[in-house]
Amino acid sequence: MKFSKVAACLVAAFSTAVLHADNARFDLVGPKIDVRVTRGSVTLPIAEVPNLQAGDKIWVKADLPSTQANHLLLIVAFLRGTTNEPPDNWFTKIETWDKKTAEGTTVTVPGEAEQAVIFIAPETGGDFGTLRSAVKGKPGLFIRADADLNEASFEQQRIERYLTAMKTVPTNDQKAIQDRSAKLAATLALKPNADCFKQPIEQQVNCLTQSSAPVLLDDGHGQGIAEALSTGPSSDFINAASYTQTAGAGLYSAYVGAVVDLVHLVSLMRTAQYQYIPGISFPQGSTLNLKLNAPPSFHKPESVIVVGLPAIQKAKLPPLHAHDPNQVACLLQPKMALMLEGAPLVFSTSFAHDLVLRLNRTEAPTDLPLTPEAFEGGLIVAKDQQRTPLGDAKPDAKPQGADAKPAGKTGSSGDLTITGTVHGYWGFDPFDGPTLTMQQVAGKGWKIVSDTQLLAGQDSHIALKADGTACVQSIALTNNKDKDVDVAFKPASGDKDNKDTLDLAVSLKKGQPGGYSLAIQQYGESAKSDVPLTAYTGDIHVDGLKIHKGDHAAVLRGQGLKDVVSVQIGEQTFTPANDGNDGTTVHLDAKSGVSPDDGSDALVKLKDGRTMTAKISTEAARPGLQLLSFNDTPAKQEGSLPVTLGAKNDIPLNGKLTLVVQTKDAFPRTQTIEVATADGSVHTSLSLATNDLMLQDEHTAIATLDPLKAFGQSAFGKLQMRPVAADGTTGDWTPLGMLVRTPQITAIQCATAGDSSCTAEGSNLFLVQAFGAAKDFANQTKVPTGFAETSFKVPMPADGTTVYLKLRDDPESVASVLLPTPMEKPAPAPAPTSPPPAAAAADPVASPESQAVDPAAAQKPLDTPAKSGTEPEKPAAETQAQPK
Repeated sequence: MKFSKVAACLVAAFSTAVLHADNARFDLVGPKIDVRVTRGSVTLPIAEVPNLQAGDKIWVKADLPSTQANHLLLIVAFLRGTTNEPPDNWFTKIETWDKKTAEGTTVTVPGEAEQAVIFIAPETGGDFGTLRSAVKGKPGLFIRADADLNEASFEQQRIERYLTAMKTVPTNDQKAIQDRSAKLAATLALKPNADCFKQPIEQQVNCLTQSSAPVLLDDGHGQGIAEALSTGPSSDFINAASYTQTAGAGLYSAYVGAVVDLVHLVSLMRTAQYQYIPGISFPQGSTLNLKLNAPPSFHKPESVIVVGLPAIQKAKLPPLHAHDPNQVACLLQPKMALMLEGAPLVFSTSFAHDLVLRLNRTEAPTDLPLTPEAFEGGLIVAKDQQRTPLGDAKPDAKPQGADAKPAGKTGSSGDLTITGTVHGYWGFDPFDGPTLTMQQVAGKGWKIVSDTQLLAGQDSHIALKADGTACVQSIALTNNKDKDVDVAFKPASGDKDNKDTLDLAVSLKKGQPGGYSLAIQQYGESAKSDVPLTAYTGDIHVDGLKIHKGDHAAVLRGQGLKDVVSVQIGEQTFTPANDGNDGTTVHLDAKSGVSPDDGSDALVKLKDGRTMTAKISTEAARPGLQLLSFNDTPAKQEGSLPVTLGAKNDIPLNGKLTLVVQTKDAFPRTQTIEVATADGSVHTSLSLATNDLMLQDEHTAIATLDPLKAFGQSAFGKLQMRPVAADGTTGDWTPLGMLVRTPQITAIQCATAGDSSCTAEGSNLFLVQAFGAAKDFANQTKVPTGFAETSFKVPMPADGTTVYLKLRDDPESVASVLLPTPMEKPAPAPAPTSPPPAAAAADPVASPESQAVDPAAAQKPLDTPAKSGTEPEKPAAETQAQPK
C-alpha cells in the first residue's frame, strides 16, 4: 500500500527536530569497520561480497584510531522477516574498547536469516538490551532500512565512479569529454546532464562533476541484490525513496528513504533517547568506509549509526552482455577492451573478481586476465597481469558451463577470428559471461566500397572494407607533401552486408584536390597498409543538359562547371565552345548533330578524372536558314567623292543590304531574322510583319536592310544573321561581312603637280586611320585620335590619281578615292551605270535606283554554288554560305 498521509505527517514532524536530514548530503566521514566473510575454505573482503548465505562466518572489527576516547558499541543483528522477530542469540554485542575484541569478532550467519545489520552506538547503561528490544519489536522497519542502505550504497558508488573518472579528462578536449562520459554512462547506467555539453569546453567537466549529478537509470540487478524477501508492515515503506525524491531531499534523494523509515523508530524509542543516523557504506577491500548525513552526538539524544550488510540470499549473477552484438575485439591490441554493459555493479564495485577471457581454441584454452574499467566502457584485457585463481568454496565447484563444449566458434591460432568467453566470480559464486568474437591476425584486402567521393574543402564519409577491421589502430590521410590528417573511424552500422566495414569521417576542409592515400596502422603490424584515393573538387554538380533535336550544339547547366572536359551523348563527343562559358553554363559543340531521347543520360567528364551523369532535355529542332546570296549597294552622296571599299567582306554602313535566304521546310510566317554585330552591341529584326522580309516562294525569302537606319551612325564590326522562331528559339549565326563607316570627302585639292601633299576636305574624316600615297602606305599620313576638323593634309598620290585610305573600322583592308580633274571640284555624282562586279548582287526586289544597274555586273558572287539554285533543298545546317 502507498505511503500513508499519517507517515507523511510523521516525516514532517520529526525530520527537522530529530533527524536534521532535510536536504542533507551524505558527506560526513563516519567510523570505519573491517569486515571479512568466510565461506568454506575461502575468505573474501567485504568489498567482494554481494550476498551472504547461512553458515557464512563474518569477521568484524572496528577500525578506530588509537586516540578514540568515546567507547563505541558494535551490535551485529540478523533478521528473518517483518512478522517474525529474531531470537536473542541473533544479536552479538562487540565492545570495541575491550582488549578481547582487538583481533576482531567472528559471527556466523544463522539459518533462516534474511538480513544483517550493524549498529554503532555509544556505551550507555542498558544500551544493548534497549536496541535489541527495539529491533525485535519492529523488525520490518530495519529490514526496509537495510535494503535501502544497501541500494543507496550501490547507487552512490556508481555516481562516485563516474565523478572520479570524469575528473581525469582533459578539460580542453571536447571529444575526450564526450567519449569518456558516453562510455561511463553506458557501463554505469547513468544519464549525464546533457546541458553541460552546451557550455564552453573548459566548463563542461566542472558541470558534469560538481554543478550537477548524473541521473541514475533503473538497475534491476543492483535493486535485486539489495532487497531481501520481506512481507508484512515493511511494505508500507517501499515507496519511501520515491516520496523523498519528489519532496526534494538533496543530491542523494534516493538514499534518504532509509531515513524516512527510521523516523518511526524514533517515535517508538522514547526511553532510549537515541537519534538514529543512516550510514552509507563504501567498501574498499576489507573496510567499510561510512558516510553520514548528520554528525553523531554523544549527548542526549545520543546517536546510533545504522549500517546495512549484504542481503542473505542466493547470488544474483551479473547479466553482462555486449554493447554491440556484432562487435569484434582485437587480440593484438595491447589493452584490448570488451565493450560490455547490463550490470553496472561490475564496474562500480569489486563484487566481480578473478575475471578471465577464455579463448576457445582447438589447442589448450588460453585464459587472459580481465579488469573492469568503467571509463573504458568494459572489461580490459591486461596480458601482463598475473592471476592467482580463487579457491572454490567447494572442491567440486566449477564455473557455469564448465562441462560443456566451448561456446561459439573455435579455431586455431592461425585463424582470422576465434571466440572467447568471459569467466569469473561474483562474490563466492563462479559465473559465465557473454561469448565474444576476437580477431587475432591483422586484416587484409583493404578497399573503398562506398560510392561517396572524397571532396576537397569538405567533410566526407567513406566506407572502407577488409577481411578484418577490428585491429585498426589509426588511419591517416596523406599525400606525401602536406601534414597527415587523422581520420576518425568506427564500425559501419547496418545489416550484415556492412560486416568488416569501417565508416571513415575524413576532413579535407583545408585540403586540395588531387591524389591521396589512406595509411592504415594495425595493432601488431610494423608496416602500414596504403589505400590510394583521389580528392575531387567539392563544388561541382550537374543540373541537366539541353539540346535541340538533330543539333550539334548543347548547353550544360550546374555549378562549378569550369572543369568540364567533354560530354558524351550517344557516340558523339561534345566539347566546350570557346566563348560564353562560366561556372554555371557550358556551351558545347560537336562535329555532327544528334537526336537523343528526352530524359536519357549524358556522360560528363571532368578534369580530375571523375564522370557524372546529366539528364538530357531534348527539344524541337532549332530553326535553320541557308544564305543563297546577298549584296550591298552604297548610298549616293551628292557632292562627295565615292570611296571604294578594299575588301570583299566590307559592308558600307551608308547603303542598302539585300539578303536571299532559304529554309528546308516551308518558311514559317512567324519566324524572324535577327541581324546583329558579333559583339551584340547593335541588332535588329527583319520580319514579314514589318515588310522588310518578303517571300518569293514557300521556301525562299528576300530581306532588305538599311544598316544606318537600323543601327545608327556608330555601328561597325562583324555582321551576322540568324533565324529566330516564334518561341524565341534561335538558329546558328551566319556571318555576312564587316560593317564599316566611310568619310564624306567633298574635294581633294593639290596646288601643283610637284607638291608633296594635298588637302582633303569633307566631314567625318576621323573615320580614316591613315591616308597613303600608294597601296603599300610607304608614304602615309595618320589621322590623330580626336581629330574633328573638315580638312586634312594627305600625301600626294603616287600615280597622280588615287589616294588610299585605311578605315578605322577595318584597318586591315585598303580603300581608295579617285581624284577629280585637277583644280576642279567634283560634280555631283550621277547614278552609277556599271559599278564593279564585286560591289553588286542580284536583287529581285531592287529599288528603282538599283534597277538602272546591270544585274549581271552588280551581283556579288558567294563562295558557294547556292546562287545558281542547284541545291535549294539542302537545310542551312548542311550548306554554309560564305559572305562575299
